[in-house]
Amino acid sequence: MKALPREILAVEGARQIADGDVVIVGTGLPLLAATLAQRTHAPNAKLVIESGVVFPRVVPTPVSVVDPRLMHGASRHGSLFEALGGLVQRGLVHTGFLGGAQIDRYANINSTWVAGKRLPGSGGANDIASHCRKVVILTDHERRRFPERCDHVTSPGFLSGPGARAKAGLPELEVKVVTDLCVMEAADSPLIVTALMPDASPDAVRAETGFDVDFAPELDAVAPPTPEELTLLREVLDPDCVYFPERKR
Repeated sequence: MKALPREILAVEGARQIADGDVVIVGTGLPLLAATLAQRTHAPNAKLVIESGVVFPRVVPTPVSVVDPRLMHGASRHGSLFEALGGLVQRGLVHTGFLGGAQIDRYANINSTWVAGKRLPGSGGANDIASHCRKVVILTDHERRRFPERCDHVTSPGFLSGPGARAKAGLPELEVKVVTDLCVMEAADSPLIVTALMPDASPDAVRAETGFDVDFAPELDAVAPPTPEELTLLREVLDPDCVYFPERKR
């Protein structure tokens, strides 16, 4: 049973959640990854949904942050203000999942403005990047998504470089970028590739990255999903191929 690249991306995203973590997630693969983590190695992970649902037991997999299926077993059905203001901005959420149109070498995120086109904007992404201790970014690895500098900084990573985040009054942050080619990490530093996805190569990563990317001296290899993880993804969490339409091809 061979996993598709985006299935590996989702599974590796789920592995970034430890049991007991408080995690805020939004629509898309982050929501699927968090649900997978809660069903496997992190049953005590506490999910916060951007729309205001606090600590649900997600059954079955919802398709957006306003899907009523998210409300099962929740401690509270609150609001966006409560999720961001009452939890994230108070430093009570450890990990935040994000995406974006652009991620630059210092892990800044742009979801506002690219090549003269207006995009949806921040939502809660700026709050999450500004106040969580760890940010996990799940994205396809394409050159246009990884420029040297973002056209606009919607959500701060390390801004202009080492020390800039602290100078701006923002707390310390750990960033992991998980793509269909690799895992990149940063902590008040440029992004560095620390692991490669199955069948990916350093040359493939370089070709699809718009800045000169550095590699760790000893690269890890991302473990492929187990048969049990793939069965859970395909038969329980996404049987209708909502998250992975490529399975229908």
